[in-house]
Order: sequence, then structure tokens, then C-alpha cells
Amino acid sequence: MNYLARSLDLELDELLPYVSAVAIDGPKGVGKTDTARRRAKHRFFLDNPDQRQVIEADLNFSFIKDNQPVLLDEWQKVPAVWDSVRRKVDSGATPGQFLLTGSATPTEENDTHSGAGRILSLRMRPLTFYEKYRNEEAIGLADLLQGRAKIAGKSTAGLTDYFDAIVESGFPGIYSLPPRVRRAQLDAYIQRIIDKDLLELGYKVRRPETLLRWLRAYAAASSSTTAYSKLLDTTTAGDGHQPAKTTTIAYRDFLSKLWLLDPVPGWLPVGNEFTRLATAPKHQLADPGLAARLLQVSSAQLVAEKSHLAGPLFESLVTLSVRVAAQAAEATVSHLRTKNGDREVDLIVQGAGGEVLGIEVKLTPQVSDEDVKHLLWLRENVPQVVDTVVVTTGAQAYRRPDGVAVIPLALLSD
Repeated sequence: MNYLARSLDLELDELLPYVSAVAIDGPKGVGKTDTARRRAKHRFFLDNPDQRQVIEADLNFSFIKDNQPVLLDEWQKVPAVWDSVRRKVDSGATPGQFLLTGSATPTEENDTHSGAGRILSLRMRPLTFYEKYRNEEAIGLADLLQGRAKIAGKSTAGLTDYFDAIVESGFPGIYSLPPRVRRAQLDAYIQRIIDKDLLELGYKVRRPETLLRWLRAYAAASSSTTAYSKLLDTTTAGDGHQPAKTTTIAYRDFLSKLWLLDPVPGWLPVGNEFTRLATAPKHQLADPGLAARLLQVSSAQLVAEKSHLAGPLFESLVTLSVRVAAQAAEATVSHLRTKNGDREVDLIVQGAGGEVLGIEVKLTPQVSDEDVKHLLWLRENVPQVVDTVVVTTGAQAYRRPDGVAVIPLALLSD
């Protein structure tokens, strides 16, 4: 399978000439190892017992006689590696010497140093739509954030293409498989989380079926701020086995350690322009394909039945693209909702210099005045707004007379 260039590659190109150690974090299967191994001369895969023993026997890496890049894959299997790399950085490791990849954060019992100032952590998410299907007429989010984007171009992608992209997932080793094989792989991925990955973190799932229901409830709440108490209510399935609140808190904590939950935080603007903003996060799983599989919906069902899940899952797909591109542009992503719910903006991208980009997500190709009213309100009330965008399933990118840019998802890039 050919390697697909990632936005993270742009970040690594910029950082590695100056940073001695970079940790790439993210859920299993997103391509961390493949991206990192292309840059490393020495490679150690610590989920391999033989290679793990080599590292454990010499945590000073004295057997490496040059300053060439070293990959330490699944470093959390030997947590002491983190502090060893930190000490190497302190003693003068060369730029780009260490790449660490991990699919779980270490538990508190590992007692590792934070690595602040020594090891730079980067988040790797699943493949975005634009990483899988590059478009020559793409409109870069970095340009939008700087207010210099040219809003033009045409896409051939339609509704079915977007729903296909959702159900196929963004996992490099899964998305291009035949549909039946892909579904089996996604089912196995979810089952592994329950049966093995959580146990490796020290959490024994006593009722696997209850955790699976909770995950399905979380998936059904994609792109919403549904209260966790309501998610808890949906897990009973009429059998009277509702998990305790402490149990579901444990689910959230440990699934977060595996990078499986990726909620979008509420916006807290610098300068506190607004005093009545809700801070509840929007629920998102790491990959919309996992949400679709948990809910057992197909692309055909999303298209033909006009499922109520279509809009939220499309927003999940857009959110993934925006977050990956925003990270490459040194920006953060949040959402805006006032406490009384009268104003909402799906995504707020804030740049390193305080620039603000407001984004609304619409499943339809047409954009009405009603669709942009919150973006216009944002622009009128926040001086830092550099642009406003509606991401759609349409074919043409254009700018409305009111100044709002309309961009098909297939044209949105880094």
C-alpha cells in the first residue's frame, strides 16, 4: 500500500531540525509507526518481546554508536524509556534523534516525568478526507486562518462519497479493504479495546456488554453536547444493569488514555468577550468510522433513509479534517454555544496569534441566510474573526454576498 502524505509530515519537517525528541501520540492503527519509521535509521518495536528486552537491558542506548534518528515504537510498553530519552535530551542529543510513538498514555503508577521542554508531543489522528483524496483545487485552512484564501474551485464528490468516507474509516490499514473485510476489522478493533487494551492499562471490564452499550450511546451522541447522565441512561437496554457513575467515569478516563475519545471543547475566548458561553464538550470518537460501525449504519442507509445520524456523522468527518489541518497550522479547535442555546457555531479555529475562523457544517449543498446567521453574529461581535466558512456537500466553492465562504469538504485541506 502506497504511503499517503500526512499533515503531520509537514509538522515533523518543520520541527525535527530543531527538536531532539518528538512523541507521536494517537490511537492504534492511525499510522504513527509508518510515518515515524520513514524518518528513523534505528527502529525498536517495544511490543516485540525480543526488542523490548534489548532496550530494557540498556536504557542508556549505549549500543547506538551514532547520532542517527531512533524510533521507539509503543514506548509505553517500557515506560522508563521516556525518562531515558529525556535525560539524553538534557545531555545534548542532536536534533531529530528520537521519535517515540505510543497508542496509550502511561498510567500514574509508571511515574514518568512530564518531559516538558524536552520531549515535544504531537497528536496523530486518523486519515482525513483530504489526506485520502487530495484535490488540486484545495483551499488551505492555514490560508483561511490568515485571511488570504482564494475561494474558488469545484469538487466532483457527492453525498455518497462522503458517507463512504465515513464508514470506511480513516485507519490506513483498513479504509481501502473490501467492505465485508473492513467491517470485520473495525469490529475486531472495537472488541480488542474491550478485551485487551483496557486490561493492559490496568482496567478490567467486568461487564463488556455494558461498556459496548456505553460506546454506542457515545457514538449516537456524536457532534452533540448530550449530558453524560443521559448517555448513562441509554445503556440499560431494559435489563436493569445500568452502570454506576463511577464506572462510566472510568470508561471515559481509560478510553481517553487510549486516544479513542476526542471531544471538542467549548470555546473560552482570550479576553473573555462573552460571559455566558457553555463549556460542555461536543462528543466525538477518534474516527467517525468507529461511530458508524458501533451504530451499525452503512453508507447506503445514511443516504437512502435520510438517517438522523447523517448530519452528526458528516460533522464528525468535517471536524476530523479541521482538527488535523488546524494542528499543522498551530491552531486550536473548539465549538461555541451560549448557555441558553440561542447562538451556536459548530467549530471555532483559533490561531497562534489570536485569529479566529468560524465554521458551520451543513449536510446540504445549498446554503441559506438562516444557515449563516450565527457566523454573521460571530463576525459582528468578535474583532479577531478573519473569515467565516460553511462546509457543505456541494460542488462549488464561492463567497456569498455577505462575505461568508462556502466550501465543499472535498476542497478543504491543510
